[in-house]
Formats: sequence, C-alpha cells, structure tokens
Amino acid sequence: MARRPLPRILSNGTASIARSRELARSAADSATDVLHPLITITRGLRRLAAAGRRRWADTPKDKRGPLLFLAASVVLVVALVPYGPLLALISLMGAAAWTGRERTAPEPTGPDEAQVQRLQSLYEALVPYFSVPEDPAPLFAHGGEWDKAFVEHDFDDTGRISRLVVRYPAYFTDGEPESRMRIEQLLHAKAGRGREYHFLWDEEGNQLTVTVLAPLPTDIAAQRFVTAPGETVLGFTDETGVQRTLPLSDGAEQRDVPPVVWRTGIRSTEPHLLVAGQPGSGTTTLLRSIALQALQYGDVLIVEGSGTGDYACLTGRDGVLAIECGLTGALASLEWAAHETERRLIAANRARQAGHPPPEDTKRPLWLLLDRPSALGDLAAADGRADPQSLLQVPLRHGRAANVTVVVADQLDALDALSEAVHQHTRARVVLGCATVDQLEDVLGTPPHTTPTTDVPPGRGYARLGAGPVHRLQVPATPDPYDDATSEAHRRAVMELLPERSTPPDETEAPAPTPAPAPEATEAEPVPAES
Repeated sequence: MARRPLPRILSNGTASIARSRELARSAADSATDVLHPLITITRGLRRLAAAGRRRWADTPKDKRGPLLFLAASVVLVVALVPYGPLLALISLMGAAAWTGRERTAPEPTGPDEAQVQRLQSLYEALVPYFSVPEDPAPLFAHGGEWDKAFVEHDFDDTGRISRLVVRYPAYFTDGEPESRMRIEQLLHAKAGRGREYHFLWDEEGNQLTVTVLAPLPTDIAAQRFVTAPGETVLGFTDETGVQRTLPLSDGAEQRDVPPVVWRTGIRSTEPHLLVAGQPGSGTTTLLRSIALQALQYGDVLIVEGSGTGDYACLTGRDGVLAIECGLTGALASLEWAAHETERRLIAANRARQAGHPPPEDTKRPLWLLLDRPSALGDLAAADGRADPQSLLQVPLRHGRAANVTVVVADQLDALDALSEAVHQHTRARVVLGCATVDQLEDVLGTPPHTTPTTDVPPGRGYARLGAGPVHRLQVPATPDPYDDATSEAHRRAVMELLPERSTPPDETEAPAPTPAPAPEATEAEPVPAES
C-alpha cells in the first residue's frame, strides 16, 4: 500500500506555527508591560472591595444602620465640595494602586535563633584564650556579647558558619605559631569538622578571618595544558592563591582554573622537586603527569623502585630513554645521567669560552623521575652495593645549569631514607594524601594556612615552591591506561598525550646503558637503551 504524503499544513507549516507562537508571546508580554498600571489598579480595587466586604461582615447588625448613614453623609459632602468627585476618584485610584502593588516578603536581617546559639557557643569557647584577669574591659568574657567580637559572620545553607571575622585583644600573642595553632584547632572543632578552613591573621588590625574553602575539582583529566617551555603544571588550586588561570576543556565545555605552575630550567630557583605521600595518595599519578608534560619538550629517564609497572604505557615512546625497575639498571642509568650532566656542563663552558652559543644537545631538557628510590636503597644495602641515590648528587647540584631536572617521589615514612643531597636541593615540595600538621611542616618547611582533613581524594594535597606560600593542590587525573580500574574517558585522555612509539612493543628488552666516557671527551654521550 503506497504511503500517503502528509498534508502541507503539517509538513511545511511547522516554521510558520513556531513564528506565530513567538509573535503571540511577544505581543502578550508587550501588552502586559503596557497594561501593568491598569492591572495594578484593578488588583487594588479588588482588594479594597474584599476588605470592605470583610468589614461589613464583621460589623454587628445593630451598628450597620449608623455605618450606612455615615457613608451616605461622606458621599454627600464629597458631592457638594468643589472638585470633590474628582479628588475622591484620584484618592481612590491612589489607594487602589498602593494596595494592588506586588509585595515581597522582607528578607530576615541578622542570624536566627539557632545561628545566635552557635555564635554564642563559639564566643564562650574563645574566652579562655582571648582574655586575662588583668584586663579591666575584656572583649571576651563569660556571658559577654558576641556581636562585639565577631565583626562579620556568614552561614551556609546547612546553618553552619561559612565565614567569620574575629576581633581579638591586642595582647594576644598572635606572633607565636603555638598560640595561633590553638585558636585554629579550636575554631576548626567548634565551627564544624569535615571541612577545610583558611585562616588569615591580620596582626596589625588584630583580626582573624576564617573562611570555609570549597572542595577543589577532582574531574580535571590529563590534557595538553597551555604553558610555555620550562613550565610544568603540578595541579590546580584556589582562585585566591595564584594570579593566573589556564583554559581547560571538559568535554564540549571550556573553563578557566587557577594552576600551580612549577618553572624549571636555567633560570629556575627551584630546579628539582620532592613529592611525598601515603600509599594511594597519588604520587605516581603526579609523576606520570609530569612525564607526559616533559616529553613535549625533552627526554625522560624513569627509575621505578616499587616495580609495579605503573609506567608501562611509556615504554618505547619517543623521548623515553629508559624505564628501570631493577637495581642494576637503575645504577647504570643514573651513572649515565651523572656523566651526561658533567658532559653538558663541559660543553656549555667550552662554548661560552669560545664565544659560541651552547650546543643544541645541551639545551634539550633531561628529566630524571625516581619513584620510591628508598626501596632500591634497601636492596642495594642488602646486596652490598652503592645506593642509587649517591649518583644523584651531580644532577642535583649542577642540574639547573645543565638543563637536568630531578623529581623524587617517596612515602612519608621513608623520607628519612633519602639522601642529604635530595633533601638539600629539592626546594620545590609536594605532599599528597592525609598528613598531620607536623608532617606537612617537616616537608614543606612551614605549616599551611588551612586545616588538613582526614578524608581526601587521591591527588589532593599541598604544594610549596621554594620560599613561597603553601597552596592547596589537586593533581589532574592521570591514571595508568593499562589498569582495568581506569575509566574509558581517562584512559583515552592519557593515550592521546603519549608520544609515538620509537620501538616496537614486542621488542625484547635492550641491554642496560653503558657509562659515558670521561668528562674530558667532547663526543656526545650515548643515550641509554630502553628497558
């Protein structure tokens, strides 16, 4: 049976119907705007009439006669007065317009009863710390007024404090870290646990500003960041911490997020990085993210002390010199890296003495990524061999001038096993995962201005570059694409960043790299074979 075509009004009239509906909607909106005064007056007349009916119904029957006589007298007087009817009509229209206006409920001013109770409880808890018996007019006293001490206060939707400005007496020892730490711990406990607070001490004005920080985004996947050569994105932080944002792509959407950018190279003041964290905190994820960014401009040599194969996706890729998991390969690769650093220094020095620019093979950055070198140190001690960390002294000491960058990642409980050279030359620090304030201060050199929480997602922590401030940090999601637990979106994002393969994936393992010749030699050192 042949299919009959649709009527023309159904097949061709869809656009006309849509335009007609849009015109009708626009005409209705315009008419509403024009007739708005008339609508208001009509609404007011209806409300006045309803009020009159209620008043008439509430009037007793024995008093309705005098009320009618009074109304009739008023009408007669208005009718006899010159311009009386006109003035009465104007008054009626004005009363109707006033009565018919759209009324909005006034917003409540000040805290409610529950919020006042919370502020009073917090005030009473601060009394022992912000008062002394010798003060003749104490700002903090039991049973005192909290509104004199709390200059500003804001609450969230759940009724908990989201921002608080506390004014404290001038004799409080706000310059002592122990005193400030006690106040921060108390406010963290009384204002609500499970959140991260930022404390800003104004020592000149004797004010403390407490702000609840929003959680950092955890949905940022690995991607090609818009950075210059020598810049590495460690992660992302709060908007108030840095003065720069990076455009990120989240599917079809674009957004700007403030990053923590680590600058390396000849002019860097923090040429090497130390990453510490608990197992599962995301240290390997950060090293994998750094490797993907470093391969865009330089070469990478990876030493994996745990031997779990977390860097298998980089095997055979362009720019990956070697991935060593064993002690012998690690010693050979790091020995080559030390000789390569010396060769670069000698070549650059000779070029400067001759008045020539540095050779091109000394300009390409070389990255040494060591994941858990303390495990290899234990194996070396058991085997009676040298600790691989002893070979890092030359790259750490002279790496900035030779374009060699060292990144060391290890667990918090194994930091004592790291060599003195690692502790001394890694001025850029990152701590991931759950850590106490003492642990953060030991690694970063100063405690953060926020309260660390006990439950954090992987990749969350703190970063400090040199003597700068401590930033909250969230590492971009860079999981192992060969892991079965990795989502398809994250796996695809990492695979798109991997360089092309320079070695077939089924090729047998190459021998370990041979040490470079003596530093006096002028020939280029052979790069280590891949493992």
